[in-house]
Amino acid sequence: MVPVVELNEIFRQAMGSLIITNAHRINRGEFPIIPESKGEETQDFYFIQKEKPEEIAATIMDLVTQRIPNRFAKDPINDIQVLTPMHKGVIGAQNLNQALREALNKSQIELSRGGRVYKLGDKGMHIKNDYHKEVFNGDIGRITKIDTEEQEVTGDFDGRLVEYDFSDLSELVLAYAVSVHKSQGSEYPVVVMPVHISHYLLLQRNLIYTGVTRAKKLGVIVGTRKALSIGIRINKIRKRFTGLGKKLKA
Repeated sequence: MVPVVELNEIFRQAMGSLIITNAHRINRGEFPIIPESKGEETQDFYFIQKEKPEEIAATIMDLVTQRIPNRFAKDPINDIQVLTPMHKGVIGAQNLNQALREALNKSQIELSRGGRVYKLGDKGMHIKNDYHKEVFNGDIGRITKIDTEEQEVTGDFDGRLVEYDFSDLSELVLAYAVSVHKSQGSEYPVVVMPVHISHYLLLQRNLIYTGVTRAKKLGVIVGTRKALSIGIRINKIRKRFTGLGKKLKA
């Protein structure tokens, strides 16, 4: 009905990037290239084999709090984003958020609201489009002020200050670790992602592809080759019935 052009070259990063090379391989259903050596500091993609969820969680904690900041000079909160397929479980977003906050945010100023605890300096994600506040689903910022008298929490989203009434705090969740689904459309300097067979229900090629391509400078997968291989093989893209074909023909 109309001329079509398919874009198949990616210029966002250097073409020598393993992130890009492996993203293309994953998209084709192929296993990513994993360097045999520990690599140089210019290497931008790593896979760390760990079998048990508890081992994966411990490795992620070490990577985020020590190894990546020390070796690559990255800020553990602002530069590193943990992405995980699921919310629950040892390596789910909820558990990793609590562990990472305990390790990275030592502030004693906090607020408990709606079953959640908010601490000064927390990394948070806005989860609802709000055109009045000009903050949108998936935006990540830091809590810069907790005012118990005015009953307000202030978040800094890339220099834009957003004020939340205590009644609006359900729109703000911890974001030291977030789901891969919530990361769609975003980019981060460093991505660390667990891939384990316990995530079986959500292990799919598009999820792994999305997680890998969120990384701008460095991507690290921690888990098992078996789980990664299963995820890459499963390619369940939901068919979308838009009615576009019928409209074009009409």
